[in-house]
Amino acid sequence: MRSAGRRRFLLDVLRILGWSAAAGGTGCGSGAPGSSTQTGLETLLGRWRGKDIAGGFVGQHFDRGHRLRDLQHPQPDTVRRTGVAIVGGGIAGLAAARALLRAGVDDYRLFELEDEPGGNSRGGLVNGFACPWGAHYVPTPGPYADELAELLTEYRLRRVQGGRVEYDEMHLCHSPQERLFIAGGWQEGLLPVRGQSAATLDAYRRFADLVGEIGQPGAFTIPTSRCRWDESLAALDRLSFAQWLDQHQLVTPALRWYLDYCCRDDYGAGIERVSAWAGLHYFASRHGFAAPQAHEAADELLTWPEGNAWLARRLAAPHRERIQTAALGLRVAENRDGVEVDVIDLSTGQVTRWLADQVILATPLFVSARLLATPPSALQQAAAALEHAPWLVANLHLEQRLTGHTGDAPLSWDNVLYGAAGLGYVNAMNQSTLPYAGATVLTYYRAFGNDPLGGRRALLQRSWEEWRETVLAELQTAHPDLRGKVRRIDMMRYGHAMAIPTPGTRGSAWLAALQDNTGRVRFAHSDLSAYSVFEEALHWGLYAGEAAARRLRSG
Repeated sequence: MRSAGRRRFLLDVLRILGWSAAAGGTGCGSGAPGSSTQTGLETLLGRWRGKDIAGGFVGQHFDRGHRLRDLQHPQPDTVRRTGVAIVGGGIAGLAAARALLRAGVDDYRLFELEDEPGGNSRGGLVNGFACPWGAHYVPTPGPYADELAELLTEYRLRRVQGGRVEYDEMHLCHSPQERLFIAGGWQEGLLPVRGQSAATLDAYRRFADLVGEIGQPGAFTIPTSRCRWDESLAALDRLSFAQWLDQHQLVTPALRWYLDYCCRDDYGAGIERVSAWAGLHYFASRHGFAAPQAHEAADELLTWPEGNAWLARRLAAPHRERIQTAALGLRVAENRDGVEVDVIDLSTGQVTRWLADQVILATPLFVSARLLATPPSALQQAAAALEHAPWLVANLHLEQRLTGHTGDAPLSWDNVLYGAAGLGYVNAMNQSTLPYAGATVLTYYRAFGNDPLGGRRALLQRSWEEWRETVLAELQTAHPDLRGKVRRIDMMRYGHAMAIPTPGTRGSAWLAALQDNTGRVRFAHSDLSAYSVFEEALHWGLYAGEAAARRLRSG
């Protein structure tokens, strides 16, 4: 540090301590833990220590995916055979492999673009701490989610005891679960209550009543393929959620912010972009919407420090010998005798043509349209119409606990900042049984579905250092001492993380046609539900795998 910089730093310290540089007088700052003096010092020290923060971008090899768009298809170097080829190793692809193996089919291969299967449910380590790179929880299954219930039972997370369903408490989300930073402090829960007017609380109650009226049994289900789709739901699908709220005169800013946050969290885009069906599905498919002081059941959540990677790795384990990673599908062409699948091994550059009886495309629908030599009309329409939200996931390793702005609610599993561009952060150590708070990893999320093209451009063009400053500046609103305690930030960028259920998507004819596909080439992806959650991907993967196994058995 140069002498001028050192002198300026010392003067800043003296000012924080309450000293008068001119008089050289006596100090009046207490310096007690949690005091404004301590917080000011931590903030100042953090500014000087900013260059000590290590990190960079991880995962998601954009160049690999873009090769499908840009690469001229080379001739194969070798030819091999398999009964079923699965392209895509996200949850849907892994579920398809699970269905095949459970049906006694072991002649299959799975090809995954990245270095590890799991898709949006991957996880990793930051300075030795497990953390998610995408999805970080699953709600306990409702009455229609049979596939998830079966999976959780197999993994010994769920059991039926005396006719009652029980879950392993070590894997249920520990308390405290949620808090919101609003009006300069923290409150329990994410629905804004702190400082809100009677009119706002009344708007909450009116919205709760509407959700209760509209959420009749069978109308909103997970998986969505089991819902009783009718004209009333189709009418909701034709409106944006914002338009529906306007129709019901629900214009209170706090309620609109909360609903917008929920949509950005589950769909990657806000109330102006998602359909009214999607906005209401968020609540009506589970336990509704609970206004303050209402004693309704809350969702129980299963979560892990590494997020849904805990599940993804167990799904992948039985298929390791049949999974090829760093493998880019180039072309899928159906003929009289079967299906040709050209795959390039990105580690060697070798191209293999796989001759398969059947193919399961567990890829986003726009990718499937590029892979197929002759895509059906419905798939071409899907590729043109279905939008996907980009996401940024940043894992911040803290060497010690945060102290600034503790307020009335302690560090929780999910921590959200009112009015922020991002979606807040999840505390990786919330599931720990340690009796004290210490070093941890905070997983920050931000969705760009309100402007997908601009979001993808920003993710690609802005440097890690620029994103580091953006993330830190946002979180420092609630944590002035954050910068000085962060030692590393690793960031994952998703260009097409999840489908956005824009108006007209869920009820479209092209989506129905793709859901009902029965040929040698089958589709299996959460895109088929018009939005992306674990349960939907699991359902479509199992559905496609079971259908492929039946066709193989029938000859």
